[in-house]
Amino acid sequence: MFDAAGQALFRLGRVFGRQPAHRALAEQTGQAVELSRILVVQAVEAGAEAPDQEVTVGAVAARLGVDPSTASRLVAEAIQAGYLVRAASPADARRARLGLTAAGRELAGDARRYQRAVFEQVTRDWPERERAEFARLFVKFAAAVAETLAAPAAPGPPARR
Repeated sequence: MFDAAGQALFRLGRVFGRQPAHRALAEQTGQAVELSRILVVQAVEAGAEAPDQEVTVGAVAARLGVDPSTASRLVAEAIQAGYLVRAASPADARRARLGLTAAGRELAGDARRYQRAVFEQVTRDWPERERAEFARLFVKFAAAVAETLAAPAAPGPPARR
């Protein structure tokens, strides 16, 4: 069973790799957006939901699992595209905090609706109890994958003989 689950995970990667989500989202919303911008906007949105927490480039880097210089470039691109704003932190003027613009909030909402529609379409024939349990476990699984791969001793692909 566990071998089949591992294989299914790789099949999912191939399926989503062939039909990138940002292209499907663009078809649905009429808004062509780079996937990296969607991910940055969602990272800022998720961080902004935590009370008393400012979203910084470092927080985006941690959430996306990229190095700070990559996050800085991605954030700059999202600012240039009009999805984010950068402002001085009221808590520490040396630090910049990030926020969503109206266009960023719209993109986040479009992405969330598209992601939800894909989930609902794929699981439409499942009993509600199974859909809810799978959603809970899938979120837990995705968080564990991100945490594991961010760890220094992350397992690599199997060695070839």
